[in-house]
Amino acid sequence: MNIITCVAPVNIAVIKYWGKRDEKLLLPLNDSISATLSVQQMHAKTTVMASPGFKEDKLWLNGKEETVHNQRLQNCLQEIRRRAKQNEDDKVNGVSNWYAHICSENNFPTAAGLASSAAGYACLVYALAQLYNVTGDISGIARQGSGSACRSLYGGFVRWHQGSACDGSDSIATQLAPHSHWPEMRILVLVVSDKRKKVSSSSGMQNSVKTSELLKYRVSHCVPKRTEAIIKAIISKDFDTFADITMKDSNQFHAVCLDTFPPNVYMNDTSHAIVNLIHAYNSASGKTKVAYTFDAGPNACLYLLEHEVPKLVSVICQIFPPENEGVQYLQGIPVEKQAVSQEFIASIGMEPQQRGLLKYLIHTEVGPGPQILSEPHHHLLTEAGLPKVLV
Repeated sequence: MNIITCVAPVNIAVIKYWGKRDEKLLLPLNDSISATLSVQQMHAKTTVMASPGFKEDKLWLNGKEETVHNQRLQNCLQEIRRRAKQNEDDKVNGVSNWYAHICSENNFPTAAGLASSAAGYACLVYALAQLYNVTGDISGIARQGSGSACRSLYGGFVRWHQGSACDGSDSIATQLAPHSHWPEMRILVLVVSDKRKKVSSSSGMQNSVKTSELLKYRVSHCVPKRTEAIIKAIISKDFDTFADITMKDSNQFHAVCLDTFPPNVYMNDTSHAIVNLIHAYNSASGKTKVAYTFDAGPNACLYLLEHEVPKLVSVICQIFPPENEGVQYLQGIPVEKQAVSQEFIASIGMEPQQRGLLKYLIHTEVGPGPQILSEPHHHLLTEAGLPKVLV
């Protein structure tokens, strides 16, 4: 048997991907730009095992057995095996002919608008490539599982190219800058809800492509200019420009969702209160210190520089107090508490909100791409190829 376990990161887009030009190959209408988050705080973890003794492919997600006949999963498996077979001397008895058992779990909420499918498929494809000895670019394979998964195969800041080829061969991800490029960059994830969203990203995109006139304008006029401008901002570490574009692109993305018929409503009242807080915080600071962005869900991802984290966290804890004082409200990278003057709080002009509107905060940073875990205790499967934990 062969066994591989790896972890793969979440990525949070600052130029959003929304809408496909090809539903089968998952080819996007526009380029997108993202930052890859550290696997230390948020990751998908996958163990894959192949054996000549397995009778069929099997899949377990978060402790529950799932069907392997999902078309996107099959696309990834088939392409990995096709490329593996090309490299094998023994075309009949090689590893590419062995069935695989797959066990995967996330350490963060699934299907809640926190890019869980991107991390999951990036992890799966990376692990399968290691298992079946597939080399070369695999971002195009991950894209066939979940579009933005291609971005999670690289660390740092990443560009997913729209491409123009009909077969999708040039719709791949490339790294713009490694995670070490902008070490001061930090991310705060504000978890408003960890429940599955009502409208999936896939169906939401399809409706937007069919009905939103604003989406057409966004793709043709706005995204190309923003993409080039934010790449320059990332390379030059120009936070003001980076933050300005990030917030405007998030706002426009959700405007497209509302321009869809019937509308895709992903943000809620708490999401909008967070937007108001960030604008008020920046105004009170006399400078743009924080940028927000929302994927297809109510949870906020805030970009800011390291020195600003203690102050912002203190303000968030005052405006959005936890439901219970004893809970671990701030998770991830530790933050030293900083006293904030009442004058500054007053200048923000927001009253404390109802307790418990935010479930918790995750403090993280930009990180590298997928990583192999080599110790046996990391494996999610037993030597018999069965999950160690079942729900």
